[in-house]
Amino acid sequence: MVAYLTMDQIELAGRRVLLRSDLNVPLTDGRVADDFRVRAALPAVQRLREAGAKVIVCSHLGRPGGRPAPELRLAPVAERMAELGGFPVAASRDLVGEDARRLLRETGPEEVILLENTRFHPGETANLPGLAAELAGLADLFVLDAFGSAHRAHASTAGAADRLRSAAGPLLETELRAFGALREDPPRPFAVILGGAKIADKLPLLEALLPQVDAMLVGGGMCFSLLAAEGYEVGKSLAERELLDQLRDLMGGEYGDRIVLPVDVIVADRAASDAAPRAAGVAEMGDEDTGLDIGPETARRFAAAVAGAGSVFWNGPMGAFEWEPFRAGTQAVARAMADSSAFTVVGGGDSAAALRMMGLAGEVSHLSTGGGAGLELLQGRELPAVAALGKWA
Repeated sequence: MVAYLTMDQIELAGRRVLLRSDLNVPLTDGRVADDFRVRAALPAVQRLREAGAKVIVCSHLGRPGGRPAPELRLAPVAERMAELGGFPVAASRDLVGEDARRLLRETGPEEVILLENTRFHPGETANLPGLAAELAGLADLFVLDAFGSAHRAHASTAGAADRLRSAAGPLLETELRAFGALREDPPRPFAVILGGAKIADKLPLLEALLPQVDAMLVGGGMCFSLLAAEGYEVGKSLAERELLDQLRDLMGGEYGDRIVLPVDVIVADRAASDAAPRAAGVAEMGDEDTGLDIGPETARRFAAAVAGAGSVFWNGPMGAFEWEPFRAGTQAVARAMADSSAFTVVGGGDSAAALRMMGLAGEVSHLSTGGGAGLELLQGRELPAVAALGKWA
């Protein structure tokens, strides 16, 4: 893994510090609907303030496509950060324009500045040198603490890190240690539980991790593609039939016997919150059935695998958990993760949301703030923004 500086290794007092956080949170009626990422960002802000630094926070929110979108402004996030942190937060009306410079002139050291949504600027996702230079011009130092964006070479991540003396924030450090442990020397047996809708999104991860794991347990919508590849009737379930030959090769390969598929599922006549659920063995699905969750026997088997593991990584729900009739499989996995004595890591927004829904977020070894970045690390790939920090180590 790339060597990098930490906040403890640089002089912060009296310096202007540009802090890249991950504040990509859902907003409802102009308020933060889920403040998990805001809470996760606070330790870096508080450490910088306590060290005597002037803190300038930046983050993206949503996908506005390089132009301002009123519903994706960061002012509500600034309000919630101030409420949780107990310190004043001034929301800039722009990213690198006159209002940002005005706040730098007019706010005191105790007041945190939150710049406007980085993705309002067309140069952000393209990592244009001009925007990266303007961001760097606001500060003396850069701290990267946005693990959820570290796999993106954007102007506010890799671009800023290339231009300012840079360090990793505490959240980023914690995330890198957790995923590094899984990648390099996980306690055995090492089990991975994968869910979510499409197997195409996770196929590179499956291929990369199978040689490393002792068991790969697959649920969610993606399990139906694998079941179809094995010859089962999956009805109207989500199945990516264009991938079936590739999946057959995977399951018939050297490590294919490590893939653990459901033995029963919960089906309905349609994918809807008010559809009537019915448990069925995987050989009992009809051509009009839609699979929407793993079944009770599969949930028990997955929970037993977690209980017997030395380390477990979970990414993706076991079914349509947003609908109560199809939530039991995801809840069973969440409870098993919480009850396990193994080193447990949960990545991905839906898995994290399921844990928080059940009040179990604090019961796993590590609850990640980033889905994509963690998956990249587990595949052995370099995170561009972290690589940029290496310039200063």
